[in-house]
Amino acid sequence: MARQGTIHRVTGETDVKVRLDLDGSGQCHASTGVPFLDHMLHQISSHGLIDLEINAVGDTHIDDHHTNEDVGIAVGQALAQALGDRRGIHRFGHFVAPLDEALVQVALDCSGRPHLSYSLAISSQKIGTYDTELVKEFFVAVVNNSGLTLHIRQLDGANSHHIVEACFKAFARALRMATEVDPRRAGAIPSSKGVLEQAGAS
Repeated sequence: MARQGTIHRVTGETDVKVRLDLDGSGQCHASTGVPFLDHMLHQISSHGLIDLEINAVGDTHIDDHHTNEDVGIAVGQALAQALGDRRGIHRFGHFVAPLDEALVQVALDCSGRPHLSYSLAISSQKIGTYDTELVKEFFVAVVNNSGLTLHIRQLDGANSHHIVEACFKAFARALRMATEVDPRRAGAIPSSKGVLEQAGAS
């Protein structure tokens, strides 16, 4: 079965289209109007081997907040759609990514229960024109709409760009590990309860 998600989210502030393929080869087209966010989305695609096509138009003349958040929401919803009932996946993933002096650890669980624990200490308020406080807001949006339990820990680092990029790379590799199909599961739900919560399900 194709593990893909397609979301078109329209609000009074943004118009976001996301297409995601978990079994891709790392092909990415990201055009959000927020250059640093585009760069980070490429990290998710390349290191997670996830094909991503993301187009967003938003009120970036005000600031990047709405576009950043709504892209995160749409990515999270597309991820939940692609995972479905999470049948046959490894479910858990972790990775520690070094980038020069920076070292960031990510651990996650495709549990269906959204939770974010975030402890990046980013010294600068901006990377280029991107407000660094938006990093957390992006992951809040992804977590709440995909049903991930996500822990992000900074183990070392001083350069803000290095810290954030290491975070996105570690997230990508942990997500790849968690969402890849486990041949020993034979398509079973990876839970002793026999069911996982599904984000967005009533």
